[in-house]
Amino acid sequence: MSLSRAFRGPLLTAGVLAAACTLTACTGGSNGTSGGGGNTNFVTDTGGVETVAKGERKAPGKLAGETLEGERLDVADLKGKIVVLNVWGSWCGPCRGEAKHFAKVANDLKAKGVEFVGINTRDSSKQSALAFEKDFKVPYPSLYDPHGELVLYGFPKGTLNPQGIPSTVVLDRDGKIAARSLAALDDIRLRKMIDPLLAEK
Repeated sequence: MSLSRAFRGPLLTAGVLAAACTLTACTGGSNGTSGGGGNTNFVTDTGGVETVAKGERKAPGKLAGETLEGERLDVADLKGKIVVLNVWGSWCGPCRGEAKHFAKVANDLKAKGVEFVGINTRDSSKQSALAFEKDFKVPYPSLYDPHGELVLYGFPKGTLNPQGIPSTVVLDRDGKIAARSLAALDDIRLRKMIDPLLAEK
């Protein structure tokens, strides 16, 4: 066996693990520091929610695929509405803690033009994710992203991208990334992310 072949397997494995690292750790809090690095124009409040001023927001990449129920969903089709994207896994304790709050706010704000879309990741089968949705009476669809590809490639570098599980990203009515939290949220903190966008004209 050649030396290069001997090291190829471990190197590939290390690369895959490094790419997945930010998505496999279940995070329960944020230190309140600005993310993204460099001149990103992100503003972080004391609750760890980062926002971008309206004129400086960027659109996400393609966020489309099959839902847990087997339907096709493209987030771009929701332009004109405020969209709350929640990255979650059924195996994640903080995700279970915030689920009831997301279900409540989704029901409360549906009539105001706010749509919720989950991105279910790192669940090896749909069964456990569907059971999670049933247990917490989740009223909105989730894209099935078992390998984290939507999360890794759906948010351009330099934007408020998800960096852990759970993460929540809110898109404004123009379909641009306006706010992000890397911590589990209750209904009050979630509303604080959404309400300023509802007030925008």
